[in-house]
Amino acid sequence: MIQIAVFSDVHGNLPALEAVLKDMEEKGIEHKFCLGDLVDFAPWGNEVIEKIKSLNIPCLMGNHDERIAFNIPVIPLPKHSEEETNARLIAIDHSKKHITKENKKFLSELPFHMKLNYKIGKKHWNIQLVHSSLESNDTYLYESENDEVFTQMLEDSKSDLIVMGHTHLSFKKQFDNKKWAVNCGSVGRSREENRLASYLTLTLHEEEINPEIIQLDYPIEETARQIQESGIPDYYASFLRNENILL
Repeated sequence: MIQIAVFSDVHGNLPALEAVLKDMEEKGIEHKFCLGDLVDFAPWGNEVIEKIKSLNIPCLMGNHDERIAFNIPVIPLPKHSEEETNARLIAIDHSKKHITKENKKFLSELPFHMKLNYKIGKKHWNIQLVHSSLESNDTYLYESENDEVFTQMLEDSKSDLIVMGHTHLSFKKQFDNKKWAVNCGSVGRSREENRLASYLTLTLHEEEINPEIIQLDYPIEETARQIQESGIPDYYASFLRNENILL
């Protein structure tokens, strides 16, 4: 048996990341992987990057990481309200100003995809890690997508299981061929109603893979207060408190 952990979308929320890492340590999980989006929306972008670097956790380049690393202009998204659009511009500009040159370089060198192969007995398990999809780090794939979308990704990547993040909404889907598509949710900016920090554990046996979504409490109120004191729009504090923010 091998156990690995996959997490995504920390978005500068160091308290949430610390809660997740502590839980992994208590579970004795040594193999850890991050799907990206280390920055934006909470005030600890540099600290989150430094934590990932210090622990040597392999990490992909999320769309927010890419934007900050290469100073890519922000394009308003149709799904966002005017309030969120304005808050998003200010929050991303805050990251562009505060993320250090060294950490921007780190973000710029992150890989786009990652393929894992674990051998248990006679079985090789192929696990594909992406931020959002094989072609893009900014594609929104939800649980409601047709199964064919995910089964095609599994076929294209020649994998038994594909793990993604980006949408901040966790799910697990198993198909007739026993293969899996899993979204590990978000550590630092969950869009789920409980706003808890989410990550994924994968327990590998010779006969099967068992994915489990873990959701953890962390000091959300303290995080919200720190956001309000940081220059990042209060919108993101209200979001974490789940104060009737439209998704």
